[in-house]
Amino acid sequence: MLGSYETFKESILELTNIDLNSYKERQMKRRIDSLITKHGISSYTNYVEILRTKIEFYNEFINHITINVSEFYRNPEQWKVLESEIIPFLLDIFGNKLKIWSAACSTGDEPYSLVMLLSKFMPLSDIKVLATDIDKLVLEKARIGIYHQKSLKGLPLEYINKYFVQLDDKTYKISDDIKACVELKQHDLLKDPYPADCSLIVCRNVLIYFTDEAKTRIYNGFRQALMKNGVLFVGSTEQMLHANKLGFVSLKSFFYIKQ
Repeated sequence: MLGSYETFKESILELTNIDLNSYKERQMKRRIDSLITKHGISSYTNYVEILRTKIEFYNEFINHITINVSEFYRNPEQWKVLESEIIPFLLDIFGNKLKIWSAACSTGDEPYSLVMLLSKFMPLSDIKVLATDIDKLVLEKARIGIYHQKSLKGLPLEYINKYFVQLDDKTYKISDDIKACVELKQHDLLKDPYPADCSLIVCRNVLIYFTDEAKTRIYNGFRQALMKNGVLFVGSTEQMLHANKLGFVSLKSFFYIKQ
């Protein structure tokens, strides 16, 4: 036995400001226990002390508990709907000065995908995407902009040819012109203020790890962050139940409009 998980959660909140109570406990505890076991650490108490004193362990822990599975154009059929229906809808309402927020952006695959898609509708000089994540390490990876070919498997070839340089047989570097359109910032969805007057918020395949209470808080935050008729784009496992009660109307599968 590793000891009291409740006490461990309190220590992690004090140390990192991350509230593990907002995450589904069985999934999160399994992830943490596997990490502790990997290092042969005997208890939660010992692990917390190591996290306090060894930055490499601290960084590994943060990177492990924050969910960082990402790829360009994940679920391509949904990006086709975004291109053919949602972006034209938003341009009709808001013009080409769209304020777009990619929340929990991980290594940048999603906000960079948004920029490439928007480049079909307007010049890069008019495109600005705010991209946020709780994890400093993945934001740094996004700033570097080097990706394994597996991350690009769903991306249309036209974008790869236009906006990437192949470094070797397995890695690609994204264009500085695309990176310049994205502002990367650290942000905690459960604690930090949300941006205002957004036209589009993209937050995909993240909320499944939160408790229902935490999800409701985040959805309420998204609603307040959106302008009227703004759109929330969620992941393929995150259909919003009782959207009307949260102030949204389903526009298409995985796309919700603020009432």
